[in-house]
Amino acid sequence: MSGKEEKELALGNFKVNVQYKEKQELSTESLTASLQKIKLLALDVDGVLTDGSIYISPAGEVFKGFNAKDGMGISCALRSGLQIAVITGRQSPIVERRCEELGITLLQQGVKDKRLALQQMAQKLGLVREEIAYMGDDLNDIPAFKASGLNLVPADAAIEVMAVADIITKASGGRGAVREAITMILAAQDNWNVIVNSYLNAGQGDKQ
Repeated sequence: MSGKEEKELALGNFKVNVQYKEKQELSTESLTASLQKIKLLALDVDGVLTDGSIYISPAGEVFKGFNAKDGMGISCALRSGLQIAVITGRQSPIVERRCEELGITLLQQGVKDKRLALQQMAQKLGLVREEIAYMGDDLNDIPAFKASGLNLVPADAAIEVMAVADIITKASGGRGAVREAITMILAAQDNWNVIVNSYLNAGQGDKQ
């Protein structure tokens, strides 16, 4: 990909291949340092938590497809103290239901200005920009990048959004991109090993 290069990032016992922009001169050390600071991961829905497909009947939206691995990652993140937020421009009871079953309490729907929404959320939580990561996939997510210290996009994000992102996941939206982002953050913070080891001992009851 023009303007980007792929590097192997060692996070604890994990090695993750990531893509980042050369012009930002992000070394693996600085990227790891950025991941270590993250306390909140904010997510778009369509194209990030889903594959972007929207199924609509005359009565309205019928269903959305979510990824179980993403769900597990979110549950593990919350259990590890990493806050998860969902910020979406659409309004959907399906999203509300999904957030409820995963334990996500930071949900904003029908948002026109995601930058403002994220800034207001950060203020309420007492977080600074460097402590926030945001994952989006399309043009309406770009403003939120201005309120985030680390910006991630799925592998199938719009090319214009890739151009201003810090990290491009290997996985596509709705196909494990969120899990990949969470694994990177928690591994950099030495928490992913703790989660894996906990499952070696017993089931943990994390929801998918």
